[in-house]
Amino acid sequence: MRFLLHVLLIAVISAYAEWIWAWWMIAVVAFMVMGFTRAKPAESFLSGFLGVGLSWLCIALWRDSANAHVLSGRMAGVFNLPGYPWFIAVTALIGALVGGLSALTASYVRRIV
Repeated sequence: MRFLLHVLLIAVISAYAEWIWAWWMIAVVAFMVMGFTRAKPAESFLSGFLGVGLSWLCIALWRDSANAHVLSGRMAGVFNLPGYPWFIAVTALIGALVGGLSALTASYVRRIV
């Protein structure tokens, strides 16, 4: 239950923070949420990974459906990807890695301090 709460907190707060500030606020949010909790490193990484990945996936799908997948289809061509779903998946994976590594860093900093 606590794990699910962490994932949802990171997803909602990072989506809101990204809406107002820059994209890299996802790292700050994941770090802050996991920095205030006593979680193991693996749980921290998965919480950040899934929270930010879910957030970025939902935002990418929402923004992409507004223009009938034209922009993501063209960007997939630029990166030699087979189609727009691959581009959206890679986008979500990059965000998820940033969130997961940030949450993992918070867990290790909490151990040191």
